[in-house]
Amino acid sequence: MSVTELKERHMAATQTVNDLREKLKQKRLELLDTDVSGYARSQGKTPVTFGPTDLVCCRILQGHTGKVYSLDWTPEKNRIVSASQDGRLIVWNALTSQKTHAIKLPCAWVMTCAFSPGGQSVACGGLDSVCSIFNLNSPIDKDGNHPVSRMLSGHKGYVSSCQYVPDEDTHLITSSGDQTCVLWDITTGLRTSVFGGEFQSGHTADVLSVSISSSNPRLFVSGSCDTTARLWDTRVASRAQRTFHGHEGDVNTVKFFPDGNRFGTGSDDGTCRLFDIRTGHQLQVYYQPHGDGDIPHVTSMAFSISGRLLFVGYSNGDCYVWDTLLAKVVLNLGAVQNSHEGRISCLGLSADGSALCTGSWDTNLKIWAFGGHRSVI
Repeated sequence: MSVTELKERHMAATQTVNDLREKLKQKRLELLDTDVSGYARSQGKTPVTFGPTDLVCCRILQGHTGKVYSLDWTPEKNRIVSASQDGRLIVWNALTSQKTHAIKLPCAWVMTCAFSPGGQSVACGGLDSVCSIFNLNSPIDKDGNHPVSRMLSGHKGYVSSCQYVPDEDTHLITSSGDQTCVLWDITTGLRTSVFGGEFQSGHTADVLSVSISSSNPRLFVSGSCDTTARLWDTRVASRAQRTFHGHEGDVNTVKFFPDGNRFGTGSDDGTCRLFDIRTGHQLQVYYQPHGDGDIPHVTSMAFSISGRLLFVGYSNGDCYVWDTLLAKVVLNLGAVQNSHEGRISCLGLSADGSALCTGSWDTNLKIWAFGGHRSVI
């Protein structure tokens, strides 16, 4: 068979796949006769109301000299770790705004950071393709730097995201530009499982985000530049449990819903979506039209403790608070006093749900606390 014939066959096969994909998309749309907000409205549900004092900026964490790329809270709620373009990790006391640790990184190009469940270690990763672990209790060296306590090497592309397995200081999951996710044993520094890569059910482009279920730590979801999210079981690395379609751009962020049966995604297409892991169905799309025609990318997201609110950061500096039930924006933190002056790159909710922290390319982090008649929702 000649090269020309092979090319023609390949083009025909590609066209067939694209046609089938479009038919599947249309069939899904036909089956989705309603969504969460449509059903909620039919039952007479009304949106959550937010006044000007219900979510206010109570702290500004200043200390980074470059764009803030990532943040994470400790489980006991009062400490935050942030990673910045300035090549440092900073651990903050969220109650006092004081810096407790400033860690100079071996590689300045950091993209992600995470606190261990016990709060004694932090992990980070970036363009060096390594996930580095720092023990916060280790003595600093003669130059005043914190030594790396463990380097997890094995990815063949940048480390885009990392998260510790809930209630385990010894295992974490990373995602990477090499199209894989990896479960690591921190004690040995070795890979326990690799998800994707040569397996057919894996992602076909860079993996940008992971989220582990707190109700079932064996399950995690990943979001990728291939526009899909995938559900994985750590006991079965050879194949994804389910693939979720719907987005038309890179899936930058994924986050499990509090009950563990659903998860949210955020994309370059400007939408967030809610999926059910049991049925594979898309339950809701969260999208706010913009009059100028420019669609800001979704960069980060977090659910409130009850799941009624969805906090979403955007590339244009907006930070919407969505009513998840009615798919309605109830507040835009990008339009209030003390809002950020640049892209919202990361955000996270404290473990008790009483405070939200946002990080931005303006080099600052801000802590927003519930006030007025509510302390948590």
